[in-house]
Amino acid sequence: MKRLHPLTNGLLFSASCLLLASATSVLAQTSESSASSASLAATANAKPLPGNSVYKIAATLSNQNNESFTLADKRGKPVLVSMFYNSCEFVCPMLIESMRLVEKDLTPAERDNLSMMLITFDPARDDTAALQSVASKHELNPKYWTIARTDPASVRKIAAALGIQYRLLEDGEFNHTTTIILLDGNGKIVARTQKIGVADPAFLKQVRKALQNP
Repeated sequence: MKRLHPLTNGLLFSASCLLLASATSVLAQTSESSASSASLAATANAKPLPGNSVYKIAATLSNQNNESFTLADKRGKPVLVSMFYNSCEFVCPMLIESMRLVEKDLTPAERDNLSMMLITFDPARDDTAALQSVASKHELNPKYWTIARTDPASVRKIAAALGIQYRLLEDGEFNHTTTIILLDGNGKIVARTQKIGVADPAFLKQVRKALQNP
């Protein structure tokens, strides 16, 4: 084997050190850039919610998988939300199907950027199993749909913030308004519809607009 001159060995060692230093510098810059991007994203999420945001309500809810969350956890993308109760036999199923009509009219990309949420008026009877039955009966994809329950006091606060009226009747049923509300990424109400059982082109247009500017 041919041996290299000591000077050649020194030059090769110096070149290797320079390459290593250069690579280390690039990695450091990349790491700083990633950290900076993460910091910017965290800063955006840490911005105060608008004063009229529904997400300012301090309530803990649980979904059809019995997972706890807050309304503010929905921040970041538009949300279609309404309120229902499981034993409702006529209006609530129509309400849910009306939300599904909106969902079906969206492109796959649009659908991926929209959340759908139903909150029950009747947490005493609508336990996790009841929420699961609603999701199963209406074939609501858990990737997009959250079926939720919370305590009665929080139900009242959320309904008031959404402008939904309800009243418990003597027979255990509820008299309530049927409204689908569109929230932007910060939980502000940007549109609503009371058209149930039929498509509402004007509302769909508002949904698409919100998806373009969450």
